[in-house]
Formats: sequence, C-alpha cells, structure tokens
Amino acid sequence: MRMSLLGRVPMAAKLGVPVAAGLLAAACGTAAGSTTAGSTPAGTPASGSATATVIESHAGSAGSFLTNGSGRAVYLWAADSMNKSTCSGACAGAWPPVTATGQVTAADGAKAAELGTITRSDGTKQVTYDGHPLYYFAGDSGPGQTNGQGSDSFGAKWWLVAPAGTKITAADAAASAGSPSSAAPATSSGSSAGGSWG
Repeated sequence: MRMSLLGRVPMAAKLGVPVAAGLLAAACGTAAGSTTAGSTPAGTPASGSATATVIESHAGSAGSFLTNGSGRAVYLWAADSMNKSTCSGACAGAWPPVTATGQVTAADGAKAAELGTITRSDGTKQVTYDGHPLYYFAGDSGPGQTNGQGSDSFGAKWWLVAPAGTKITAADAAASAGSPSSAAPATSSGSSAGGSWG
C-alpha cells in the first residue's frame, strides 16, 4: 500500500506543478496590467483605444470639421436644442451618440472650452460641442467618411461641425463614392450662443 501511495504522489506533484505555474503566471499577468475577460484596467475604456474621448479637427473639402480621435466624423442634428438630445430609439441606432469614455479632451484645432457632456435618458453621458449633442453616422464605415453630411433622416438635417461650433452646410467630397471631387466652399451658420440648430 505504501508503494502505491508513494507512486501516486510524484504523479500528482508532476501534474500540480504545471497547473500551479499557470495560475501563478495568470495572477502575475493580471497584476502587470494585462486584461482578463470581462475586466478593463483602470482608466482604460472597453475599446482599449485610449483613456479619454478625444474630439479633434480634420481638414475636408468642405472645411475643417470635428472628428473623434480616430478620425471618425461627428455630426450635429438640427432637431436638437441647446444641450438636449432628441435622438433616441431608431434614430440613435442610425446616428449613435458620441459617448464620453473617461475624460473628454480636445486636440488638433478643437476647442476644449466648447466641450461638455449631457446625460441621456438611458444614463449614458453624451459629448457636446458648443452645446450641440454629437453623433456618429452608422453609414460611415471608417475615418474620413462623411456620408451623413446633409442627410435629413428622422425629420431634420444632419451636419458636420466646424471647430467654431457651427454647422457646415457645404457638401464634402468624401461624403460618398462617386461624389464630385470639387465641393462648394464651406459655409457655416449660427453662433457660439447656441443659435445654430437649424
């Protein structure tokens, strides 16, 4: 009996060492900052792309317009009012709100003083610029696309936003494949006092 018990101990020890080493490695890896399923290191959004929501400015054929930090265009909706979003349900499915992840910061021509957030009915924080709630367009599949420019879906116009906080009403050459490469000069309307909603 002693022989069989002693014979099993080395086998159990051999199996236990790799398991223990794996658990130790996993614990050390998590402590070193790696992410395990369902967790995110402090200060990092779920996407893992940055610790803040960044709004910046990029040049386009219709003038400089606001984007997120990855270059994805953001829009304002003429149906909204100062610091109030009226786009929800199907509208928010087609025009997802720009939500605040961590701190909201400005870069490359966007003005930090114009940035803010509002609380949506679902409790999420939506980024605003000069009081305009900001949105993405689901039809823009990547950076540099402005397919939503001038759309009147859901009953009002959607516009790119100038770094001054005004709407850009000129067509943008990047709006869709096959659009003319020359666009009318950029025009914007409104004021920093929030009168640029239509």
